[in-house]
Amino acid sequence: MILKYNYWQFQSILPKEVCENIIKFAKEKKQKKGKVGMNNKLKPNLAKRDSNVVWLKENWVYKTVLPYLDIANKNAGWNFQTDVAESAQFTIYKKGQYYNWHFDANPEPYKTPKDKNLNGKIRKLSMTVSLNDPKEYSGGDFEFRAFDLKGKGVIHKCKEIRPQGSIVVFPSFMHHRVTPVTRGERNSLVIWVVGNPYV
Repeated sequence: MILKYNYWQFQSILPKEVCENIIKFAKEKKQKKGKVGMNNKLKPNLAKRDSNVVWLKENWVYKTVLPYLDIANKNAGWNFQTDVAESAQFTIYKKGQYYNWHFDANPEPYKTPKDKNLNGKIRKLSMTVSLNDPKEYSGGDFEFRAFDLKGKGVIHKCKEIRPQGSIVVFPSFMHHRVTPVTRGERNSLVIWVVGNPYV
């Protein structure tokens, strides 16, 4: 699929106080090691990912950020059909932590008969929110890998996500990574929305 826009950005859109409230709230909860996989077959894989996560389902978090996802879907011209958001992932990258190249989209729809909101659906759009001041860390760059019209892989460093309160929305099939943090700690919020499979 050739896209006019591989991602849509809102730079420094969330106030500092909102970002700090999300960080404070999430850090009061129990952290888990980030895992990879799908359909309840998640497992640690340090070759792919090293980060700590906290899962959030609070309505105030969704109400704060999800409107930007809808705006991006329209403004970028994707106009993907979407249904609901999955649990929000607060992610902590400390020094040396990373998330290597990956897709958020899965190769097949969810098989979750007990969860009608997800069952038979696929991830359509991903959202990443930068929560802390970029002066607090080095490294931890958010990068996309796409292909030009000649089929050559091109890596793009997404500088727009760096300022605190910035949001980037992108199709979940985009290849992306977070490079290792070399100093300090990077905090982000990630949300995915699902919809019917493409036809």
